[in-house]
Amino acid sequence: MSASIFRACRIGLALVAAAAAGGCGSLNSMSQRVVGSIAPYKVEVVQGNFVSREQVSALRPGMSRLQVRDVLGTPLVTSVFHADRWDYVFTIKRDGVQSQVRRLAVFFKGDVLDRFEGDEMPTEAEFVATLDNKRKGAKVPVLEATEEQLRKFPAAQPPAKAASAPAEAPASASYPPLEPVTR
Repeated sequence: MSASIFRACRIGLALVAAAAAGGCGSLNSMSQRVVGSIAPYKVEVVQGNFVSREQVSALRPGMSRLQVRDVLGTPLVTSVFHADRWDYVFTIKRDGVQSQVRRLAVFFKGDVLDRFEGDEMPTEAEFVATLDNKRKGAKVPVLEATEEQLRKFPAAQPPAKAASAPAEAPASASYPPLEPVTR
């Protein structure tokens, strides 16, 4: 009798498994709709130096390395083996938008800019317009201050001449001893 109970349990489990498998087909289309509408958050990945067309147009052969760094910023890639080449690489990856990759290589002879070559760079306004893909037709903000806005800030004061004698600490300041007090 125990063999017949065991056989009945196996048949019952097989029927339950078959019913469960048949029910999955009817839920499949509904589950695909639910899962398809829920998407994970994908982070925007921005790497490198953005170089605008305005910055590239400011480069002139004969500029020093310091002047190039002032215009373009610190290069993303410098190589010990190619000391006379700086590479500026910019990538941005966003969900639903084609990835952007831009490259600019700057070549030096000694410490003087010789030439530069790379991709066609967008203007600052064009780049800002491509960043906001959620709001169509949004107004691009002004990227430069007007003369009137600059007048609101105080003029830069020339640095004060250093006094010949070192300044003394104020009498109210008290500092802890440098070495621990021994008893």
